[in-house]
Amino acid sequence: MIDTIQKRLLEEVADLHEVPEGAYNIRANGEMAARNTTANIDIVSKEDASGIDIHIKAGTKNESVHIPVVLSKSGIKETVYNDFYIGDDADVTIVAGCGIDNCGVQDSEHDGIHRFYLGKNSKVKYVEKHYGSGDGKGKRILNPGTEVYLEDGSLMEMEMVQIKGVDSTVRNTVAELGAGARLIVRERLMTHGDQEAVSSYEVKLNGEGASADVVSRSVARDNSYQKFDSRITGNVPCSGHTECDAIIMDTARVLAIPQLEANDVDAALIHEAAIGKIAGEQIIKLMTLGLTEAEAEERIINGFLK
Repeated sequence: MIDTIQKRLLEEVADLHEVPEGAYNIRANGEMAARNTTANIDIVSKEDASGIDIHIKAGTKNESVHIPVVLSKSGIKETVYNDFYIGDDADVTIVAGCGIDNCGVQDSEHDGIHRFYLGKNSKVKYVEKHYGSGDGKGKRILNPGTEVYLEDGSLMEMEMVQIKGVDSTVRNTVAELGAGARLIVRERLMTHGDQEAVSSYEVKLNGEGASADVVSRSVARDNSYQKFDSRITGNVPCSGHTECDAIIMDTARVLAIPQLEANDVDAALIHEAAIGKIAGEQIIKLMTLGLTEAEAEERIINGFLK
C-alpha cells in the first residue's frame, strides 16, 4: 500500500500521479509495492539478489517501463540490482528514479545497479530522477551505478536529473558501444548546503561508426561540492564529445575532469569544460524587468538546467 508521502515521492521522481499504463515495478521501503507486466515486457524478481530482471521482446514499440523506488523511513540501506534485456529492433521508454524522505536521525541510502543490454537496432530512452526531502538530521544518500552494452546500430538516450535534497551521491556509468551504436547522455544537477555529488562516465567506442555525446549541466550553491569525471575512449573510427558546463555560487567547489583516449587515427574526440558564476549583466537585465536579485538568479538557474 502506497502512503501519502510515498505518492508525493513518486510524483517527483517518475511524474506518476496514478498507477501508470504498461509495465511497472514500484519499490517502497525495501519491498515490492506493485507490479504489472505486459505481453511484450516481463518483470521477474531475482532469486540470487535483491532486484529484478526486465525482458523486452524484440520488435516491441511505443511501450514503457516504470521502476521507481521510494524510501520514507529513516535508517534504510539497500542495494538493488536491475537488469534490462532489450530485444532487437525494440523502441521503448524506461523511467527509473529514487525519492527519499528522511525525517529521522539515521541515514537512508539506496544504491541501484542498472545493467542494460540493447539488441541490434534497438532504441531506449532512459529517464532517471533523484529527489530528497524531509527535515530529519539523517542523510539522504543515493549511489546509482549504470552499465550499458550497445550492440550494432542501437541507441541509448539517458536523462539523468538530480535537482533537490540529496545529501550525497556517487554516480558511476560505464558503456561499451558496437558498430554504429549511439549513446546520448544529458545530466542535470544542482547541489546546495553541504551536499556532495560525484559523476563518473566511462565510454568505450569499440565498433566502427559508434558515437557518444555526454553533456552535464550543473549548479553548485552554498558550501556544496561537485565532481564531473568523463572519459571517452575511441578504439576504432568513431566520434565522441563530452562537455561539462557548471555555474558556481557562494562558497561551492566544482572539479571537472574531461578525458579523451584515441587508439585509432580516425577517432574524432572532443571535450569542453566551463565553470563560472552568473554574469552580472544577466541579473541586472532581469532586475530592470521588475525582478528582485534573488528572483533573477532563480530565473537564470531554472533556464540553465532545463
